[in-house]
Amino acid sequence: MTETTGKVNLLGLTQPQLEQFFEAIGEKRFRAGQVMKWIHHFGAEDFDAMTNLGKALREKLKACAEIRGPEIVSQDISSDGTRKWVVRVASGSCVETVYIPQGGRGTLCVSSQAGCSLDCSFCSTGKQGFNSDLTSAEIIGQVWIANKSFGTVPAKIDRAITNVVMMGMGEPLLNFDNVVAAMNIMMDDLGYGISKRKVTLSTSGVAPMIDELAKVIDVSLALSLHAPNDELRNQLVPINRKYPLAVVLDACKRYIAGLGEKRVLTVEYTLLKDVNDQPEHAAQMIALLKNFPCKINLIPFNPFPHSGYERPSNNAIRRFQDLLHHAGHNVTVRTTRGEDIDAACGQLVGQVMDRTRRSERYIAVRQLDSEGDQPRSTASGN
Repeated sequence: MTETTGKVNLLGLTQPQLEQFFEAIGEKRFRAGQVMKWIHHFGAEDFDAMTNLGKALREKLKACAEIRGPEIVSQDISSDGTRKWVVRVASGSCVETVYIPQGGRGTLCVSSQAGCSLDCSFCSTGKQGFNSDLTSAEIIGQVWIANKSFGTVPAKIDRAITNVVMMGMGEPLLNFDNVVAAMNIMMDDLGYGISKRKVTLSTSGVAPMIDELAKVIDVSLALSLHAPNDELRNQLVPINRKYPLAVVLDACKRYIAGLGEKRVLTVEYTLLKDVNDQPEHAAQMIALLKNFPCKINLIPFNPFPHSGYERPSNNAIRRFQDLLHHAGHNVTVRTTRGEDIDAACGQLVGQVMDRTRRSERYIAVRQLDSEGDQPRSTASGN
């Protein structure tokens, strides 16, 4: 388990929170901007490196504060440029973070929880159960670690990470405050300066929290749909029994309508052989999403041990895509990346296993569609 020091971890504080911190220790609010730049633009973790702070202030900060990200357990780099980090969080659990490069883009898939309580039937994360919420420092710490690994200092020059997707382990809306704080740091010019269009939160459909999200932030939204009717979705995504499709889609419509600027919902749909990949399912999906501003990402299932599901054939995948496309939908199919480092699109496990067992591991990787700012690939803990 990660050691706790009793000091305030400045890594996970938003600009307003940092300002409050400095006021509380008898310092001017503008110090927040200086320290935030050091942390996120320059990757500083030592107060002595902050040369525009006086020695007395640096000593005061060392006594009461720290800059501490998650512990890096391992890092792997694929032949195609995909990178994967396994990091240990305070609960002692490990989560995984994946970076996917494509052209001029670099997308980071970030986890929000260790484990997941939603138990979607096709997801190995849910089979592990829920362990803990990640703190805002542990969430933004994944961006901090990845950014530092590229040596992009300051962060806004030759930025390696252009997009962040909250699509890793866990349901982000069930760790609401910490996720919102971390996303605000991602978008803050004193943080990583990432556009609100390029920060995406993916949810399995916690409808009330979608409405709450709309009150505090305007990031892009993705819905893990996976079934076009309530009966099937109740089996695949059990939270649907509490928040059925009509309720969830109404919440998504309200959220997207509030964004304006021609923003759309990303709909994620994992294709399972003979379960949800038939022409009648495509027809139901077309009816369900009629007149809904969205784009659809089809996700061919990557099997994991004892899942009970199979990947559809390429012909079945193309048939499903064509049916949706001919109905006027913008549809893409996920591309697999990073297979040689076990970072292929699949299911997040978030635990460290012996390398001889790595063939049994499947983790979630998302990538942006080359035509837009929405995520192109997924197989998350959502």
